[in-house]
Amino acid sequence: DSSEDEVAPRNTIGNVPLKFYKDEEHIGYDISGKKIKKQARKNMLETFLARTDFSKKLIVHDDYNDEDVEIPKEWQELIRALLKGKTPHADVNPYPDYVDWVKHDAVHPMSNAPEPKRRFIPSKSEHKKILRKAIRKGHITFEPPKEEKRIYRDLWGDDSSSMDKARQGLRFIPPPKAKLPGHEESYNPSLEYIPTQEEISSYELMYEYEEDRPKFIPKRYDSLRKVPAYDNAVSESFARCLDIVLCPRVRKKRINIDPESLKPKLPNRKDLRPYPITCFLEYKGHNDAVTSISVHVSGQWLASGSKDGMMWDVGEAVNCVAWNPVPDRLIMAIAAGQDVLVLNTGLGSAEDQQRVKELVNFDAPSETDNSDKSTPIVSWIKHDKHEGIRLKHIKTVTSVEWHRKGDYFSIVMPTGDSKAVLIHQLSKKVTQRIPFKLHGHPVSSVFHPSRSILFISTKKSVRVYDLLKEKLIRKLEPGVREISSIAVHPAGDNVIVGSREGKVCWLDMDLSTQPFKILKCQPKDITNVAFHRSYPLFVASSENGTAYVFHGMVYSDLNQNPLIVPLEILRGHTTTHGRGVIDCTFHPRQPWLFTAGSDSDSVIKLYCH
Repeated sequence: DSSEDEVAPRNTIGNVPLKFYKDEEHIGYDISGKKIKKQARKNMLETFLARTDFSKKLIVHDDYNDEDVEIPKEWQELIRALLKGKTPHADVNPYPDYVDWVKHDAVHPMSNAPEPKRRFIPSKSEHKKILRKAIRKGHITFEPPKEEKRIYRDLWGDDSSSMDKARQGLRFIPPPKAKLPGHEESYNPSLEYIPTQEEISSYELMYEYEEDRPKFIPKRYDSLRKVPAYDNAVSESFARCLDIVLCPRVRKKRINIDPESLKPKLPNRKDLRPYPITCFLEYKGHNDAVTSISVHVSGQWLASGSKDGMMWDVGEAVNCVAWNPVPDRLIMAIAAGQDVLVLNTGLGSAEDQQRVKELVNFDAPSETDNSDKSTPIVSWIKHDKHEGIRLKHIKTVTSVEWHRKGDYFSIVMPTGDSKAVLIHQLSKKVTQRIPFKLHGHPVSSVFHPSRSILFISTKKSVRVYDLLKEKLIRKLEPGVREISSIAVHPAGDNVIVGSREGKVCWLDMDLSTQPFKILKCQPKDITNVAFHRSYPLFVASSENGTAYVFHGMVYSDLNQNPLIVPLEILRGHTTTHGRGVIDCTFHPRQPWLFTAGSDSDSVIKLYCH
């Protein structure tokens, strides 16, 4: 009965083996925790009599609970059926009568599946039998099989091509083969292959290092059995094995490109004319190196300054000269030592002279920027020898640059610290410091051609300041060792920078703060760079006595990059004390170039187209 399975066993020892209780008086514990005593063991005769089938009872001893269990008669029949392989339950008929569930008089078929395709295709086995009969009778004939071409491998040749075909494009590179022996490595070579003792001795004198000397010197033997064993056989074999295993081999595809196609396509120089080519005129008169030149905006007057101080006899070496950019103001600014002289040149009409005298004449001296009650930075004094003004500074002035309106001009004192760059106003006779902090020693300053912007170049960078808003707009970084000069394009959006390492950097401020193009055009320092006002030309002069002329076209389309083409190398100046061309400038209206240097005869050259 299945209800007996739900009854808990009397012994609650679980999975503990009964052998653990072999020497005990009990065999476990019941559900209440009491010991289950072992029953008295029957002898063999009593056990045999109890199991004798007198009453048709089957008794089985339960060792777990230590009791005899009587198996019912129904269970005995079930066990006998299982042992004989029959159906266990007696009420089940293993062979019932067949019941036909299908009605054979039905109209519809049992399956409505479509006919398979194989029933409409001829049998392949029957097709083979038909072919065999047709072949035997000669109705069907076949072409004889083609003989495969045997390929003989070249043992002494390069097997790279055959390996590539066999590998079907796999990235496999065969190891390099050893050099095959020649006639000089024969055991009995010809006499012309055997060097003399003098030639062997010359090898030691010719090659200083042993690895550069010949590895093998031919020798001659009468027979092959007299040839000794090669001393370096093992070492060379081992070295070759290392080369084959350790040396990386990479397959590289060689691209056949014409080198001329890699060069940028530049226009012909004849199509870019006019530009200065030949020296047309020379100006002489100085006794020492010419340090600065300047051409008037009308193109009629040329001013030059020299170390001999011959610019209106200023008494000191002239560092810089600059004409006023306004055509009717024929005023010259001269930097000599610590002074800046603003002089009336005496040129022009009476009306022009009247306006110039009003600008350069004043009665009382002026001292500017003396808020800390110390030595003034600039003193405005009337010049005692010439008609003009003398601006006395505390340090040496190296550069003077006029504003486009002709009233302001800036000066640079490279050792002046925070007061290195000053802006003077000629009409009011005042001086002001720029309200910016300079990072590094300034080299030069340039005004923007059309806006109130000031470019100040230090030795490492170029800073662009807005004078109206008094803030830094942009910081240009040419990436050179030291900046020597700077020039701004007439449109105001491009800047060229010359360096002490012979490089010219073109910077497009609308594009980036980094150089758009770097030109390594000079082997020595760049002394000056300049743009032409009306022609797409710029020049870079160097201390090696040459001046490089370039074509620099700037387009109004922002998507088109500037076109830079080298045009001409102008030679003619000689170097003295390591200095060549010191200054250069273009004619304001013509494609002419003026150059000045440290020649022995202190000459100024004019180059024309």
